[in-house]
Amino acid sequence: RRTAKRLVNICIIIRVERDASINNFNIEMFHEENFMNIQVVEADFDNQKHVEHILFLTNAYAKDIMGGGKSLSEEVLGAMIEGYKAMPTALPFLAYVDEEPVGLANCFWGYSTFYAKKLIYIHDLGVVPDVREMGIGKALIEAVVAKAKAHECCKVTLEVLENNPARRLYEREGFKYGNTPLFYMSKLLV
Repeated sequence: RRTAKRLVNICIIIRVERDASINNFNIEMFHEENFMNIQVVEADFDNQKHVEHILFLTNAYAKDIMGGGKSLSEEVLGAMIEGYKAMPTALPFLAYVDEEPVGLANCFWGYSTFYAKKLIYIHDLGVVPDVREMGIGKALIEAVVAKAKAHECCKVTLEVLENNPARRLYEREGFKYGNTPLFYMSKLLV
């Protein structure tokens, strides 16, 4: 975290490289003499470190006010990975700085009936508080978009609360609001 604190507000993306053989995305960020390497990987459920990082980062997101403001229960944390693995559409991404887990995008493959093409839905996008506004969220979005383009998806979608400061990031990254306002509805069954 030493590097992260020294590089506050540095968000200049210079290069994105994708290693297709292992689904890694390396994003290098520069500003004058400072350098930060953000690595975004497609998480592997058979990699115990990735599993631990998914749990840690998803819980960190849940504890944030935008994620509900409280920790996930032990029951949810205990069942999350097996449930996630059972979803054939699961597509989680993890972001690292100096090998420390700092962000995640819990995504799922979807299908657009209006375009007759695949899409990727970003269900959760979270960055740990001490490295926000340093390009981690941007790097995660770029990795998801690169994956979507590689699979000829028609779009990447997400939902965002009206009061979420991350809306500015999504807007800068090209996400648009619908011509007609959309309302998110759910019927809780648990």
